[in-house]
Amino acid sequence: MTESIHGGNIWAYSEDLLDFSANLHPLGMPPSVREAAQQAVFDAVHYPDPNCTQLRHALSEKEGGTPAHILCGNGAADLIFRLCLALKPKQAVLPAPTFAEYEQALTSVGCAISYEMLDPTINFALPQTFLPPVGTDLVFLCNPNNPTGQAIPPEQLETIVAHCSKLGCYVVIDECFLELTDLPPCTHLMETYSNVLLLRAFTKSYGMAGLRLGYLLSQNEALLHHITQMGQPWAVSTVAQAAGLAACQCTSWAEQGRNIIRQQRPILQDALRELGFCVWDSVSNYILFQAIGNQHLKEQLLKHKILIRSCGNYRGLSHDFYRICVSTPSRNQRLLTTLSAIQNP
Repeated sequence: MTESIHGGNIWAYSEDLLDFSANLHPLGMPPSVREAAQQAVFDAVHYPDPNCTQLRHALSEKEGGTPAHILCGNGAADLIFRLCLALKPKQAVLPAPTFAEYEQALTSVGCAISYEMLDPTINFALPQTFLPPVGTDLVFLCNPNNPTGQAIPPEQLETIVAHCSKLGCYVVIDECFLELTDLPPCTHLMETYSNVLLLRAFTKSYGMAGLRLGYLLSQNEALLHHITQMGQPWAVSTVAQAAGLAACQCTSWAEQGRNIIRQQRPILQDALRELGFCVWDSVSNYILFQAIGNQHLKEQLLKHKILIRSCGNYRGLSHDFYRICVSTPSRNQRLLTTLSAIQNP
C-alpha cells in the first residue's frame, strides 16, 4: 500500500492516539451534525441526490450568492482532481511548500508545474513580486497556506487575481481553513472575476473529515457543469449531505473554535520556542515548527501515544519540520509536557 502523504491517518496505528496531525476544529464535530448523520443512515438505502439540491440552497444562504454557483464534492480533494481533469492545464504555478494534492492532481493530467519557493526567513510569505508568467493556465493559492499557516494580504491577492484574469489564467483560492481564522473571505473576488474559484470544506470547521464534504464557488456556471461531468454522479453520500445541512445551521460552532484557537495558539507557539524549537507564527489552527536536526520527533511522540505531522514530504521542507494542530487546553498541555520530557530527558 502507498504511504499516506497527509496527517490524520490514525488507522495506520494499532492503538488509540492523541491526534495533533489533522487540523480540525478543537471541539470536533457538533453534536447536531453527528445526530443528523446517524439519522441519515436510514435513508441511505436510496441513491443520494446527485445535485445536492438542499445542501446547495443551504450553502447559498450561508455564503451568499445562488445555488447555481456552488458545486459539492466528496471532500476538497475530489474537487481539486475533477477541476484539473476539466481544465487540463498545460502550465501551472504553485507556491512551495503547500498542500500536496494540488501537485498530485496537476501531475495526473500531465501539467508542467513551476514553483514559487517560499522563504522561511520572511515567515514563508508569498513574495510581493509574485505574479504568474504569461502562459500560465492555473494557479492554486492556499489561504491560509498549509502547512505554514500564513495568509496572503487581501490587496496582494486581488492584484494576483486581476493579473491572472488578463492572462486568461484560472486562480483557485483554497479557503478550507478560513472559518477557523479571523481572515476575511474572498467571495467578492469570485463575484468580480470569472477566473476565480473558491474551494471550501466542512472537514476542518466542523470536524467532518471522515464524511468527506467540500464545495467550489464560482460565477462560471459552465465551468462548474464541466467539472461535474469529470466525476461520478453520486459524489456526495446521503449521510454527508445530511451532515452538511445540519452544519449550515451551526452558526456559532466556528466562532467557538476560533475563541479556543485565539487563546491557545500563542501559548503553544511561545512554549515551543521555550523548548528550543524554531517556530513560525500562524494565523490558522495549526503551527509549523522545526526541531533542528531531529528527524525522529514524530516517532518519539508516538511512544507516548501522540501523533504529529511530519512535514519532510512537503516540497521545500526538510525532515526535521513538523506541524501540529491547535487543540483544547488539556490536550495542548499533554503535548507540551511530553515534548518537554523529550527535549529535557
